[in-house]
Amino acid sequence: MQIHVITAFPNVFDGFKSASIFKRALEHGHVELYLHHIRDYATDKHKQIDDYPYGGGPGMILKPEPLFRCIADVYKKFELKNTTLTFMTPLGETFTQKKAVELSLRENLVLLCGHYKGVDQRVIKELVNEEISIGDFVLSGGEVPAMCIIDSVVRLLPGVIGDIDSAVKDSFQNELLDHPHYTRPETFRGMDVPKVLLSGNHENIEKWRHSKALDITKARRYDLYKKYLNDENNK
Repeated sequence: MQIHVITAFPNVFDGFKSASIFKRALEHGHVELYLHHIRDYATDKHKQIDDYPYGGGPGMILKPEPLFRCIADVYKKFELKNTTLTFMTPLGETFTQKKAVELSLRENLVLLCGHYKGVDQRVIKELVNEEISIGDFVLSGGEVPAMCIIDSVVRLLPGVIGDIDSAVKDSFQNELLDHPHYTRPETFRGMDVPKVLLSGNHENIEKWRHSKALDITKARRYDLYKKYLNDENNK
């Protein structure tokens, strides 16, 4: 998978691309990351990419000219015909595990990161195909949401995680939150690992884990719990 990020702050990704699972995915050729600096496409002597909003008000708006030039150049250079341009914005659909799975099936991802107060609406109207939000809060820019989405998607690509069952059984994968986990030692500060996990009976272990996942989801995300029950009843 090729991942293209259009951003005013490419250096934000330095630590992200040099650590953990994503670093290994890059090294093993499972994914390619390209960071495209919007400022490289500004043509005035000050390399200006933002300006004051028409109608007044606080904040600065990313200008359309450098964004149109940047996006056109990226799509032409990498032959990204019929490739979705995804904009990181609080106005978008809320990102979910289901959406992560959908994105992981694409050949390419192109993520547009807003910054400052926003992006000129003409960019969104003419070039953006979908909008994604990672939650009901506001950040300084789209770079952190882009990293969240990239991390969530890349770990689903074949070969990235050695044990794919680990990803398949993550929270939200089946609409439920995850069950509790334990490791050695068996007893720590008077707290014991549940006996069922030591039994070797995998059928009982799976029943226990499913029961705990149901309990946790019901207590913490009743909306997901109701959806899970509804889906189960309609099977």
